[in-house]
Parts: sequence; structure tokens; C-alpha cells
Amino acid sequence: MLRKIVVGPYQANCYVLGCKETMEGLVIDPGDEVFRIVKVITETGLKIRSILITHGHIDHVGGAAELKRITGAPVYIHPLDSAGLGFPADGQVNEGDIIRLGTYSIEVLHTPGHSPGGVCYLAPGAVFTGDTLFAGSIGRTDFPGGDYRALLQGVRTKLFTLDDDLRVYPGHGPPSTIATERATNPFFR
Repeated sequence: MLRKIVVGPYQANCYVLGCKETMEGLVIDPGDEVFRIVKVITETGLKIRSILITHGHIDHVGGAAELKRITGAPVYIHPLDSAGLGFPADGQVNEGDIIRLGTYSIEVLHTPGHSPGGVCYLAPGAVFTGDTLFAGSIGRTDFPGGDYRALLQGVRTKLFTLDDDLRVYPGHGPPSTIATERATNPFFR
């Protein structure tokens, strides 16, 4: 079960992901408009077990504290981006970590470049790329801690090696697939 909510002035994608068998859920990047995120959680009937952050920029973390207060779910972020939260994270995510969600396993891929602690979350049939990879583009690297070469390297070695039909769910804009981005993304031609 997957629901996307576009939130805040920067139109960031927040995702609510759930296991239909156990009704456990998690939220990725609650950047703003927590009332709308909570409405989706209520509609789905999910019990939120964790709040996962792809990177520490305000448009992706702005609602994390409030959502934690409402759901009681712990917040996880890569340690290199934890200062962006504005409050102590409950835990950290690092390369290769596995997060359990009901019957699913979600793997953490550290993909620095847009930010030092940027990560992607690899779930069955999908990868949540934050601001690392977009449909037809990549994340900005002109912010403090940005690294253009690292971003390209991470996409090439960690994302473009994944299955062709894997759905790409970015931090902004429409979804795509690994095959489409590998073949048509202008930053990798």
C-alpha cells in the first residue's frame, strides 16, 4: 500500500507506505502539512512504526517533530544530515541497514551529493530517492555539503545497477523507472 502526498511550498513528495498483511506503516519525508499526512494515515488504518528521512533539508523534515508527537513513531535519518532535523533523531540509518515493515524489508542506500547524508530507501518494487534522482533530473548540488561528482557516482553505482522495472519515487515531481532514467536522464548521457 503506497500513498503520495505533495506537501508544502516546495511541493515535496511525502510517502505513506504500508503492509496490508500486518497494517504496519511508515512515513518517508513528512516535510509539511502534517494534518494531511495524518488524514491519509487515518484513512488507511495503518499503525505508523517509523518515520524515515531521505535527507535533512527543511522541505523534507519540516513536519517530522509534529508527526512523531502525533504517531509516537521514531524518526530515523543518516547521521551526516541529522542536524537538519532540529531535534535529536531516535535512530540513524546507514548504508546497508535493513528496516522491517510488516512482511517487507527496506534497504538503506547512502547516496550523498545533494546533501552529505542523503539516502535512498529500496523497497520491494520501488526505490524512494529523495532529492538524489528525479524523473529526468538530479538533485541540486550547490547547497552547503553538496557534491556533484558524488551524486552522479551514487546514482550510477547504487541506483542504475538496480532492476530496470523498479519504480523510482522521488522527493519532488512524478515517478519514473530505473530503466527510463538510465536511458533518458540527460545527466547520464
